[in-house]
Amino acid sequence: MNDRPNDIKRIRPEIPKARVNDQMSDEERFQNITLRPVVKLQNPLLIEMFRNYISKRKNVFYNLSLEKRLDYIENAVNKDMKFRNSLKGMIIGQFTVEEYLVYIQNSSALNKRMANLIRERLISQIQLFDNPSDVLIKAS
Repeated sequence: MNDRPNDIKRIRPEIPKARVNDQMSDEERFQNITLRPVVKLQNPLLIEMFRNYISKRKNVFYNLSLEKRLDYIENAVNKDMKFRNSLKGMIIGQFTVEEYLVYIQNSSALNKRMANLIRERLISQIQLFDNPSDVLIKAS
């Protein structure tokens, strides 16, 4: 029997800080109930997607200062439409049909929230994007 909606929700991590109350907007509620858990679930894939993004752009990221790396992440997530659409697809693919129907009612605002969550998650883990030659040395 296909129980996709419950299966999808069951594998999502719980986020105790993601509170929901009657005073919040529909967008904030969707963000806390759906987007935050899905983005957290997809974190390992987000990391690898961004590593691939860096690699496809000739690894210039590794030669940047910390401030420029932060700008690089922001530009990748907010301005590179091809990359942004890939990220959105990765998140939307983890929605239930019901969540998707809510999402399409206000996709523009929810896309901004999604991008902000992804950007903040990548920035908070920026140390994972050290120079690949350093990673190879540590792995040996």
